[in-house]
Amino acid sequence: MLYIGIMTGNSLDAVDTVLTRFDHDKITDICAYSHPYPPQLRANFLTLKAYLSAGMDMKTFCETPLFLQTHEAYIQLVAESVNTLIKNSNIKKSDITAIGFHGQTIDYCGPSVAQKSGIKPYNTQMGSGQMLADLTGLPVIYDFRSDDVMAGGNGAPLAPTHNLNLAKSLNIQSAIFFNAGNTSNLAIVANNQVVGWDAGPFNELSDKMVQMHKNEPFDDNGKYGLTGQLDPILLNKLFDYSATTGSGENYLTMPPPKASDPRWYRFLDELKDPTDFENKLHTVQYFAAYVAAYTLKFVPTTIQMPTNFILFGGGWNNPVSKAAFETILSGNGFVLPHHTADFDSILSRFTSTPQIWISNMGKYMEARIFADLARYYLENRAWFEGASGHTPVRLGRIRHPFEAPINDLVSRSAKGWQDNLK
Repeated sequence: MLYIGIMTGNSLDAVDTVLTRFDHDKITDICAYSHPYPPQLRANFLTLKAYLSAGMDMKTFCETPLFLQTHEAYIQLVAESVNTLIKNSNIKKSDITAIGFHGQTIDYCGPSVAQKSGIKPYNTQMGSGQMLADLTGLPVIYDFRSDDVMAGGNGAPLAPTHNLNLAKSLNIQSAIFFNAGNTSNLAIVANNQVVGWDAGPFNELSDKMVQMHKNEPFDDNGKYGLTGQLDPILLNKLFDYSATTGSGENYLTMPPPKASDPRWYRFLDELKDPTDFENKLHTVQYFAAYVAAYTLKFVPTTIQMPTNFILFGGGWNNPVSKAAFETILSGNGFVLPHHTADFDSILSRFTSTPQIWISNMGKYMEARIFADLARYYLENRAWFEGASGHTPVRLGRIRHPFEAPINDLVSRSAKGWQDNLK
């Protein structure tokens, strides 16, 4: 069965599309394509996110001209990307079963934080499945996160079940799949079970620094970060203050289950000052790896800590972060003195030296998740099967080309969804 998966992430950098064949446990990518976001579309999304952060209600938000214009441009871009992917693949459109479409996240507050803040959880994505189906001529399955949120789940991360499926495809019995993008998240696969959560910020702070001080999108090949040195005082401050929830809690020290929100990532005043730019950037990139390693303290003691790490996502292309992760897990990296016991405990759980490698299926991993989700929907299967501590739920809804129009410009679990049930 052939499915197209589509992902547009919090980095607002591109539409990632992948065409994947699923043959029982075997997963094979046929073709992939990325289309960069036009600068104006990215700017519009940032403005819309700011509206919601400032407290604009959803009704007013969805009626603003900027929302409607941005949504139209977004779906047109996604459809163009899908049609280009199909053209490049030399696969007949009639042979493709369906599209799995994530949508663009613009606001999020999962139960793990909402409960602490005394507010109701929500997860808001933009993206009409009906409009995309009309423009591509294919069935579209979408709005996956809503079903989990509305059933009491965090709606994120969705990767663990797909990582379990990928492990079966690769005949891997035990591994930690670690994604690094704007946020890092991990899935621990062992004995046909999987558990996972969001670790914390990864590219977010580094990219903002380079964009602010160098007017470049990111630190390409670490050309700036590699020339800097680690600042332990700044590392300590980053750990304490750069990932705090709306209620002021340090996200990094919260136990799972949990899912993060980029709005909780604080761009400290020190990072806005161009003085010692290279040292600060190096420290921020080290911090990304530090967060990824620190979160291993939450791996349940009932699981034998895997020694096989499979890395994917663009964040691991940064040589400072990748080298730091390897060095920390070897026991030779710098750790903050008050974290020494935590890291000693983590390292003591490895039965052999960790083996760390970058997956050749990693670049389009996130897009492929939504192809897999579409497959599960049509097979009437619940997602999170085999996911420890998570209730299996069938995720998504489907629209076929040229069905009657519905109001699906935002996800069903958008802020205030509970009130709509009354």
